[in-house]
Amino acid sequence: MDPPHITEFASQRYFDKLRQLNESREQPHDAVAHLHDGSAVAEPSTFILPIGRAKSIDHTSHDVHKSEKRRTNFSFRTILPSRTSVDHDSRRLSTESTRRRSTPFDQLFLALPNELKIQIIASLPLSDILSLRLASRSWHAMITVNEFPIARYHLEHHVPAYAKRLYPAPDPSSIRLHYLCGIWHRLHVAAKLSYLICERVTKEIFLRTTEAQRREFEPQYERMRRRLIPLLFTIFHFFETYRTLHVEYIKEHGHGLSQVPYTINPIEAKIMSMYDDETLLRVHQVFPLVVSSFCRRLRPPSYVGRLERSIRGYLKDRPPDEVYVTAMCVGGLRQVERFWEIKGYNSRRGAVDTWYNSVMKEPAEATTTKARRGFIGLARKKSSASEADFAKHGETHPSGRGRQGSDAGRRGSDASTFSSWESLVFHSSLAEGMPMGELPREQLKLLIPDLPTLQQIWLPTAEALILDRKIVERPQDIKRNASVMLELIREDGAAEEDEWWYGRAAPSVRPPLEAIEEDPIE
Repeated sequence: MDPPHITEFASQRYFDKLRQLNESREQPHDAVAHLHDGSAVAEPSTFILPIGRAKSIDHTSHDVHKSEKRRTNFSFRTILPSRTSVDHDSRRLSTESTRRRSTPFDQLFLALPNELKIQIIASLPLSDILSLRLASRSWHAMITVNEFPIARYHLEHHVPAYAKRLYPAPDPSSIRLHYLCGIWHRLHVAAKLSYLICERVTKEIFLRTTEAQRREFEPQYERMRRRLIPLLFTIFHFFETYRTLHVEYIKEHGHGLSQVPYTINPIEAKIMSMYDDETLLRVHQVFPLVVSSFCRRLRPPSYVGRLERSIRGYLKDRPPDEVYVTAMCVGGLRQVERFWEIKGYNSRRGAVDTWYNSVMKEPAEATTTKARRGFIGLARKKSSASEADFAKHGETHPSGRGRQGSDAGRRGSDASTFSSWESLVFHSSLAEGMPMGELPREQLKLLIPDLPTLQQIWLPTAEALILDRKIVERPQDIKRNASVMLELIREDGAAEEDEWWYGRAAPSVRPPLEAIEEDPIE
C-alpha cells in the first residue's frame, strides 16, 4: 500500500488508508506479525494525524472537582459542632486529664483497709515509723492509735531475746512505742560504746595501728564487737536499775547505805539476782575493761610529767574517782558515751567539769540587770504582762484581739478539734521521756552523798555471788585481763552464744548493726 502522501488528498482511497491506520493503532503496540516462514516483521509506524483522536477523561474526578469549586450556601451547621463530636472530645479530654493527674500515693494508701495499713507500717524500720508521725495529722493519729500492733510486731521480729529478758513488758497494754523506743535507745548506746571500746582495744592493746594490720584483724574485731553489745546492754540495765532502787531505798529507810554495815551490797545483790549464771559471769569478766577504758579516755594522752603535758597543752589532770562514779551511777552509760565522743582532751575535760558542777551545785538564779534607757526608751512602756497570762484567765489582750491559736479566738468546733489534737500529740506514750533521764534536784541531793567508791561498784558483790552460786569453783577460774581479750576474739563458740543471746530463731530477732546505729529517741 502506497503511503498517504502519494494518494490524492480527500479521495476515496485516502479515507480507506486512514481507516486502516486507525484500526492498526487500536491494537497493542508490542504486537509482532509473524510470517508463514517464521521470520518476524516489525509493526508499521504508529504515526497518525490528530484528526479524530479522542482524549480519555475521568468524569468522576471532574465532577468532584466541580463540586469542590462550587460555593455552598452559608449555614450555622457548618460551624457549630455536632453532638457526636462533642461527646468524642469530652471523652478524649477526660482520658488525657486522667493520665496527667494521677492519684497521690498517700490517698491511695489511706484508702486501704486499716489492717493492711498497719501491717505495711509495722514492717518498716522504727526510725521510718517515727518519721511518718511527723508527716501530717492523719499519719500521726493513725500511728498513735495503732501503737500496740506496731510495737508488738517489732518486739516479735526485731528485738533480741536478751533485751526482752531484762526489760519484760509488765502487761500487754504497756507495749507501746515508748517501750519499744526505750529498748532501741539502750541498744544504740550499747552498740556505740562497743564500737568505741573495740577501737581503743585494737589500737592500744592489740597494737593494730596500720591499715594493713587492721584489715588483717577485721574478723577478730567484728567478733569482739558482736560479743560486747549484749554485755554492755546488761551494764546499762545495771546502772539504770541501781539508780532507781538506790533512791527508793533512801526514801524508804530515811538514810543511805553508807550508814548500814554490810558485806554484800543489798541493792546490787537484788539487781544481780535478775541475771542468770552465764550472763553474770561474762559481764563480771568484761566490767573492768569497760571502766578502765572510760577512765583512760578522761586521762591526758601522755603519761609523762607535768612539764611536757603543759607544753603539749594538756593543762588538766585526770578527774577524781568521784566524777567517774557520778557519771556512771547518775548519768548512766548514755552520759559515758557523750563524754567519750567529744574530740580533744581539753574540750572533753571541760565538758566533764561543766556537767559535774551542774549536778553537784545549785543552779544560779538568773539576775536581771536594768537596761539603760536612751531616747527610744522614753516612749510609752509596753505592758509586761504576756498574752498567755490573759488567755489563762479567759480574758482578751489589751490590744482587743484574743491570743492567736488560743481557744478564746476560735469557734467552738475549731477549739474542740485543736484541743483534741493537742491531747493526741502531747499525751502520747512518747511524751514520757527517754530512759535514765535527768534526776530532780531533790533526788540528786539524796543519791550523790551515798554513792560507793569506784572500786566498790559491781566487782565485790558480783564475785561473791559467783562463788556463792557455784558458777566457778575458785576465784582463779574467773578470766581477767588478757584472758578476757582472747575470749572476746576467739572463733569457736559463736553459734552457742548467738542462740543464748538472741534466742533460737536467731535470724529473725538478731538486729543488724546498721539498724541500731541510729537512736530512735534522739
